[in-house]
Amino acid sequence: MKTYPVVLTIAGSDSSGGAGIQADLKTMSAIGVFGASAITAITAQNTCEVRDIQGIEPDIVRQQIEAVLDDLPCTTVKLGMLYSRATIETIADCLQRYPLRNIVLDPVMVSTSGCRLIEEEAISAVKTLLLPQATVITPNIPEAEILSGLAIDSEKDMEKAANRLFHAGCHAVLVKGGHLKGAESCDILFMPNSVPVRYTSPRISTRNTHGTGCTFSSAIASYLALGHRLTDAVSLAKKYLTQALQTGADMAIGSGHGSVNHFFAPRVLTPLNPIKDENLY
Repeated sequence: MKTYPVVLTIAGSDSSGGAGIQADLKTMSAIGVFGASAITAITAQNTCEVRDIQGIEPDIVRQQIEAVLDDLPCTTVKLGMLYSRATIETIADCLQRYPLRNIVLDPVMVSTSGCRLIEEEAISAVKTLLLPQATVITPNIPEAEILSGLAIDSEKDMEKAANRLFHAGCHAVLVKGGHLKGAESCDILFMPNSVPVRYTSPRISTRNTHGTGCTFSSAIASYLALGHRLTDAVSLAKKYLTQALQTGADMAIGSGHGSVNHFFAPRVLTPLNPIKDENLY
């Protein structure tokens, strides 16, 4: 019997479908793993703004996680928008009680439109409870600045921030350099006692960047679940995101920051009982 690797995403829901749980599950499906989810918060948002957020009760978050991990053969977890300290404490406790091989932490803090997606008191809980458990964390530059307490204006600053995060218990830090200027977008993977690994791609001119962080981290988690080592998982995820951005540049979804194109290489299914009406295809 054929089985798929299972990845559990623990994150917030995006009503517009471009980020959060929705982006995670689309990414996982496109790459070829089975995505399960535990929702931490519900957002009312579109491509222009986040209108409101309602956190899910921590006990319900716990029950979602346990329901998945008690049944499905899941060894990889992706963490996204976690919202509150109580929720983070609950998640940290759950993760310690299950035999997980890979935990990818995307420290989601601010939306593309500028809305804060995490309570202030929750940031310290991320540092103390989740950083030490994560296989890799994937902050963009503003997030890395918040977590490290350092200003980042260059690749050298990215390395300084990563070193400070190592002292906080991180095992590996992927600092995403999209906020820096230049013809190329460079993300750098830092691991203790290793030479930093640079991942570059041409900077793509597009306003459709909604959900890029969620997509990237979910892709990394998916490739880890498929058995790739971390350096290769990041490389493959970078290629996936680049193609999703390139093919989504001309998509007209919403009037603000639209979604990337998660399904740029869809598999067309042949119906078991083909319908004769050609207008349906």
